[in-house]
Amino acid sequence: MDQLVDIQNADILQSGIPILTQVSFRVRQGELIYLVGKTGSGKSSLLKTLYADIQPKNISGTILGFDFSKIKTKDIPMLRRNLGIVFQDFQLLMDRSVFDNLSFALRASGWKNKKEIEQRIIEVLQRVKLEEKGYKMPHQLSGGEQQRVGIARALLNDPPLILADEPTGNLDPQTSEEIMKLLFDICNGGKSVIIATHDANVLEKFKSRTFHCVGGSLKEIVN
Repeated sequence: MDQLVDIQNADILQSGIPILTQVSFRVRQGELIYLVGKTGSGKSSLLKTLYADIQPKNISGTILGFDFSKIKTKDIPMLRRNLGIVFQDFQLLMDRSVFDNLSFALRASGWKNKKEIEQRIIEVLQRVKLEEKGYKMPHQLSGGEQQRVGIARALLNDPPLILADEPTGNLDPQTSEEIMKLLFDICNGGKSVIIATHDANVLEKFKSRTFHCVGGSLKEIVN
């Protein structure tokens, strides 16, 4: 299987201070991986490093073919176009409809053809079972539906890798389970998914390969 992420001996920073040291981490195509740990343990910082929001130190390796040691500012938009990012607080634009949220994201990543944009939005809304909600404003949706829109946005450019930072953190248990089933279904379709979470119910019901951020280190939990 292809290695989508392969980093070696990285120091992961938070506010410029190393919070995880000597991190070695690999992700293969079609794999779902959990990052677990207490708040402030470094799991979100690791995700931010992967999408180049945080500059790593002492790092060698690659993500989606990009060499970490050589990524320049001008490379970051192309890297992020090949990633899907899902946030705990959804980060939707509240002054526009679901359709217009997704259209904005596509245009920002370089799409121009109106018909192609419309068709892609229809496809991703069908994928997350919200095909009837494109006209709705975010405040008219439940939390679970808003997160589905967030996942639809992450899928727009058909990226091989999805990064999800506490995707069930603001949701009730039943809705969390529905979101996790969707993420596992996306993974089963061939994409890789990395989920940062501290939701014990999720970890118990949806088992997968797990890494623990603890004591400044990233350690794989071997069951």
